[in-house]
Amino acid sequence: MQVQALLRFLEFSFVVVGAYAAIGPSTNLFIENKFIQPDGFNRSTVLAGETADSVSFPGPLIVGNTGDVFTINVIDELVDQTMLTSTSIHWHGLFQKGSDWADGPVGVTQCPIKPGNSFQYQFSVPGQAGTFWYHSHDSTQYCDGLRGALVVYDPNDPYKPQYDFDDDSTVITLADWYHAPATLLGMTPRAPTPLATLINGKGRYAEDPTAELAVISVIPNKRYRFRLVSISCDPNFEFTIDNHSMMIIEVDGQNIQPLTVDSITISAGQRYSFILQANKQVSNYWIRSLPNSGPPGFTNGVNSAILRYVGAPIADPTTVKTVSDPLQEWRLQPLINPAAPGVPILGAADKNIYLNITFNGTLFFVNNASFVPPTKPVLLQILSGAHSVHELLPAGSIYELPPNSVIELSMPGGSAGSPHPIHLHGHTFSVIRSAGSKIYNYNNPVRRDVVSIGDSNDNVTIRFETDNAGPWLLHCHIDWHLDRGLDVVFAEDIPDIAKQNPPIAWENLCRD
Repeated sequence: MQVQALLRFLEFSFVVVGAYAAIGPSTNLFIENKFIQPDGFNRSTVLAGETADSVSFPGPLIVGNTGDVFTINVIDELVDQTMLTSTSIHWHGLFQKGSDWADGPVGVTQCPIKPGNSFQYQFSVPGQAGTFWYHSHDSTQYCDGLRGALVVYDPNDPYKPQYDFDDDSTVITLADWYHAPATLLGMTPRAPTPLATLINGKGRYAEDPTAELAVISVIPNKRYRFRLVSISCDPNFEFTIDNHSMMIIEVDGQNIQPLTVDSITISAGQRYSFILQANKQVSNYWIRSLPNSGPPGFTNGVNSAILRYVGAPIADPTTVKTVSDPLQEWRLQPLINPAAPGVPILGAADKNIYLNITFNGTLFFVNNASFVPPTKPVLLQILSGAHSVHELLPAGSIYELPPNSVIELSMPGGSAGSPHPIHLHGHTFSVIRSAGSKIYNYNNPVRRDVVSIGDSNDNVTIRFETDNAGPWLLHCHIDWHLDRGLDVVFAEDIPDIAKQNPPIAWENLCRD
């Protein structure tokens, strides 16, 4: 009876903790410098918090419900000159329909927020629900710590009967971590190598195997919706939980047909929701997140966290990793409206664009153009009277897209720094050809907003519809690559963009 009472108390506690720890949809978000040592090494960082004293890594979970209006006042109090002191926030995966001024990328939709100033982002999320995240979109600043998860809950989630818990305790963030400021690391010829993997903000690096690991507690025989968020600056991760399978139900804010796997390779910026049945022996199990760039293996608990059943001893697991059914992207299928837009023939979209990525040892190029963010944001240029892409950015760095059209992008893999995770702002897209596959699927391809374009044998192809006017960035989500030019802008429906009316505070960001 005592054990049953304890389990009932813990079940109640899980729900209460989740309800009180998150913030939003209306909140302040302070951006501060703070010394932290999530892997045992003490360093100055750039962090977010509901108050100046509560900044953390990762930043606080921001939550709302589908249809909510988010009002987030970002307050820049950065002073550490070894890192960027300006900032901006991108709300990754949210469409920003009618509010492209709140999308966040410096040089595209806004000027940066200067230190000592604030800016209020306001946007709605009609028709969107799922797992998202937020991060700085000012150069490589988010690598210094400004990143966190964002969840839009759906009260009518079709999978709700299949899980018992879905709250802040079931969000899992995966991050790479560095011991030097991003401004310094970005000066090296190649992307720097992470020194640690942090799971929910905790981890170990090779020289300190004593740092605390994250522990995720589960009640025996309960069902959990875990929301896995890669807030990585660079590596992809192979994510596994020893002795447990994962039934994936959501990809990048899109519900999918259930797919059960025992390993998920997740690229920077991607998200997956999966249901885990806590039906194994009461014990401790290793959670593993192996990066393709960073510390190798799992010795002394690197790249690891702990899944602990309530009632298990406080001890490191002794479980062994086995993988027999890894995720392959082309197996993912949308739950509703599965077909890709347009005529189901390769190259038969209204506009077909081939994007070839190259690297000269210093800069990345897309179709021979290396992106440099303009000092006057693209959106401000359009609102100031520019009506042609030739007035906005150098040729090759911007493409005009007509409204109400189907766009097809082909992106061969294999360039330096591969595999590149490519993210499109303002949209999700149908992945009609995935990395690792030569099949073009128009009937039921997965929809998402970040796709790995793979290696030299791949030619990842995506489609989307131009139903959202705005200047939308397409870029590699390896932040070091983005900062070296692996970006292009899609100016979608320029005449409609020109009719928009951002708040005066947005214009003031660009004034001295």
